[in-house]
Amino acid sequence: MSQPEIPFQSPVVPNMVDGSKVIQFQCRKGISCWNQCCSNIDISLTPYDILRLKRRLGISSTVFLDQYTVPYEMEKEGIAGVKFKPIEKGTACRFMQPEGCGVYEDRPTACRYYPVGLLSMRKQDEYVDRDAYALVEEDHCKGHQEPRQISIDDYRQEQGLPEYDELARGWRQLVLKKKSSGPSVGAPSVKSRQLFFMACYDIDTFRSFATSENFTKLFKITEEEKATFANTDLESEVALMQFAFRFLRQVLFGEMSITLEEEAAKERLEKVKAKRLQEEREAAEKLAQAEDNEAPFEDD
Repeated sequence: MSQPEIPFQSPVVPNMVDGSKVIQFQCRKGISCWNQCCSNIDISLTPYDILRLKRRLGISSTVFLDQYTVPYEMEKEGIAGVKFKPIEKGTACRFMQPEGCGVYEDRPTACRYYPVGLLSMRKQDEYVDRDAYALVEEDHCKGHQEPRQISIDDYRQEQGLPEYDELARGWRQLVLKKKSSGPSVGAPSVKSRQLFFMACYDIDTFRSFATSENFTKLFKITEEEKATFANTDLESEVALMQFAFRFLRQVLFGEMSITLEEEAAKERLEKVKAKRLQEEREAAEKLAQAEDNEAPFEDD
């Protein structure tokens, strides 16, 4: 069964349409509902959204996540998503200004799409995700009354969405693959969830991780890749983000696209086996000790 991933929350049930659908909509300064959609936010962020915004603010992804976002579970005990944190004791976006969005050139994907929503779906027997769209008409939004008609495809072009969608595709595929796998994969471990969060959202911490001695000892990383990962320009950070998606597909789903250093991989496997064996021994010893403590006392 297809699993839709909708980048917004709304009490209005959306109707699925394709890109050729013509909508009547325009948002402009001076419209009576100006800034109302930014006054009560529920905005999920993609990894590329975070990359653009942390660069815009001149801070690390670690600081951005701490100061501007909150994590949430996409599904119970599953992988995490990230949402904007509203103003303190309020619901408004922290970047909302009287004249409009304070980070407009780097605004998130969900903001660019509104009032259209992207629905990415993937069938269980397919690898490629499929895109559809939904139009949401909320009572407060007067943009639907503006005398302008435009197709969803043209609206996406106007809002700069092809770039944002393409650069978040690897992340969406990871999310959809996990959701469509269901019980066959099982609930990810705490370590796996932490790894997913770091690789997807905290690009600066992942850079340190991917350029560390332990990482490069286990994975064959070319000198060109090492140089790219060490740079902090936008193109290099995008390349690192895409590498992070590949890395997660490999460690979470076994899709081997990053070559392992054979000897290091064997050594690591032996250490993992030894650790598991030690844990099993310790567990058995604790169980035996507990059984001895519960044994009934016998008189001579």
